[in-house]
Amino acid sequence: MAEKRIIKCPNCGLFNTNKEYCSKCNTLISHQKKRELKASAVKQKEVDKAIHERENPNLAERLKKHPNVFYRIVGWALYSAITIVSLIGAGLAWFIAMVAAG
Repeated sequence: MAEKRIIKCPNCGLFNTNKEYCSKCNTLISHQKKRELKASAVKQKEVDKAIHERENPNLAERLKKHPNVFYRIVGWALYSAITIVSLIGAGLAWFIAMVAAG
């Protein structure tokens, strides 16, 4: 036999039995349904963020694909400089962590 759930509507105060929405004011009262809706909203937000990042690349990526050769060279130089600075920073962080570890 199914479990009987009695939920009080936070909007109108009516007690509802085994319902996701209030029978009087149609307010969502199911906690499980609220969690599902929130999870789907978070998932949709992540999908939108990934689509935005894919459709709007950074300056170096845009310059690397430019039709003008000069801009392509500048893009690759900028990309290389960012990569080298990142590698130096990562190596410095590793070195500091090793020195601190003894």
